[in-house]
Amino acid sequence: MRVIGTVGLPGSGKGELAEVAREAGIPVVTMGDIIREECRARGLDPATDHGKIAKALREEEGDDAIAARSLPVVEDHLDSNDVVVVDGLRSDVELDRFRDAFGDEFVLVSVEAPFETRAERLGDRGRDESDTDVESLKKREERELDFGMGEAMDRADVVIENTGTLDEYRETITRLFEEGPDAVAEANP
Repeated sequence: MRVIGTVGLPGSGKGELAEVAREAGIPVVTMGDIIREECRARGLDPATDHGKIAKALREEEGDDAIAARSLPVVEDHLDSNDVVVVDGLRSDVELDRFRDAFGDEFVLVSVEAPFETRAERLGDRGRDESDTDVESLKKREERELDFGMGEAMDRADVVIENTGTLDEYRETITRLFEEGPDAVAEANP
């Protein structure tokens, strides 16, 4: 059993890592989906109220609220899978929650890329306003860093610098799943 968590700023490549996992038949638990579900439960639009609800959940249920809500989903997948990916940790508190639950079987991967590269990727993606507006992106990053994302990134077990081609990145991710974190850590000094 292994649980692989991802952390990284918007546009770094966490979603692509999750997509490669899905293509390999590895279940992915997306922490943002927990927030989107809560937005809908409160009658709010996830596209416009995601950040507000993420903050509200943490205030109402504790800083590890999204991780706590994700744990049962991860555990369900582990009943029938050797590897599960948890997409999108946002804080060191969430990291602690997963490490407490899974011990040495939890591996955190920090996906990193320069701001300009990430901004360009997000502009191409154009999923929401903060993807296409540089100032909105900076505010979004500031909010996520305020949650403790920088501390979680600093404590990652593996760092993947996603600055090459998409094919190179996908090959690195595939190696992570097939050969384990050590193979990727060695390839990304």
